[in-house]
Amino acid sequence: MIDFTVKENKMLGEKYYTFKHKTGLDVYVFPKKMTTSYAIFATRYGAVDNKFKLSDDKDFTCVPDGIAHFLEHKMFECEGGVDAFELYAKTGANANAYTSNAMTAYLFSCTEKFYESLEILLDFVTHPYFTEETVRKEQGIIGQEIRMYDDHPGARLEKGLLNALYKKNKMRIDVAGTVESIAEITADVLYKCYNTFYNLNNMVLVVCGDVDVEKTNEICDKVLKVAPKQTVIRDYEDDDEPTEVYKKRSECKLHVSKPMFAIGVKDMDISPDANERMKKAYGAEILNEMLFSQSSEFYNTLYEKNLISPDLSSGYEHVKHCSFNVISSESDDPEAVYDYFVKYIEKAKKEGLDKETFELSKRTVYASNIKSFDSTEEIANNMVYNLFDGADILDAPDVIDSITFEYVEKILNDMYKEERYAMSVVDPIDK
Repeated sequence: MIDFTVKENKMLGEKYYTFKHKTGLDVYVFPKKMTTSYAIFATRYGAVDNKFKLSDDKDFTCVPDGIAHFLEHKMFECEGGVDAFELYAKTGANANAYTSNAMTAYLFSCTEKFYESLEILLDFVTHPYFTEETVRKEQGIIGQEIRMYDDHPGARLEKGLLNALYKKNKMRIDVAGTVESIAEITADVLYKCYNTFYNLNNMVLVVCGDVDVEKTNEICDKVLKVAPKQTVIRDYEDDDEPTEVYKKRSECKLHVSKPMFAIGVKDMDISPDANERMKKAYGAEILNEMLFSQSSEFYNTLYEKNLISPDLSSGYEHVKHCSFNVISSESDDPEAVYDYFVKYIEKAKKEGLDKETFELSKRTVYASNIKSFDSTEEIANNMVYNLFDGADILDAPDVIDSITFEYVEKILNDMYKEERYAMSVVDPIDK
């Protein structure tokens, strides 16, 4: 028997088991009697981690932008020319991976042979294999991917907004890097990053579905080896990031049929407490529902004037080192949308929010959170995201329930200030 802890939310009727594997890996097992099981093996290592050292090192190591994403690609190539996807094909699992600013994750979903697929996942992620020849080959492949994203309207819109909002914050870094930066990557540098960040003490495994905690431990015993304990020190160099935006506008031209825009609101009030960050994230989500949903005055006024397309969206990003809100859509006149946005927010701050709309929006956000527990994929990914931020997904319903009208109104008044607004626009080439 392994020594595990049970975390339960009785109101939800949900629980998970967690234990520290003898190798140093934190393991989370979330049982759900569903047809699809899901596993995600993730490390606290993303695009922003380009300057670091171990506690025993004298100097920091600086590595090329895009190396975390490059490493993710290379991990699927095993020694002997075997590709991890070929191994998954034998079990029928659907596998993938992704790199964000703060993490790298390897995952799969399946309806059968879960433990065979779990063994594949743990094995290939813990056995790196790089040569200078394979690195050069990958540089060409990822170089093409970077050029593709340079022509991708959504990617350029997001990049433009982050570069407008921030002057120093490493959220400005492209996850894939640049053609020039990845050209500096070598096999030795990849191994340096791997050995620093792919240490099991810096990683988590989350499995969700018709899974068993003891059997999961057995697979970990079979595949994993004890990792040396080490402390990674990261230098984000953004302590003096200004409160106001770096620049008010970012514009580019691509092959789009109608201009695209994204209005960003820079938020520098980031709590050191994970539960407070979770509360603010849900508070901002409720506020977005109140201000920018399809039932809002903002949406309906602009839509009736043909100033936005039907798919206006809003979202709030809130993690340890970065926080901002974004509203995006298509418009033939983005500047008119921006002008209305400024006036609309000032009116909301002056007149105050509506309590009935708050209650309705809070119920909408609460229901959306409850619904997320119907998907093994959403559970596992949300769990990893929250774990890396120091929070717990089973606390989310209670956190949402605790949010008051006054709390949301305070977010509006504290965060929404014109010097913190920026807009990114992608115009048609022929405009």
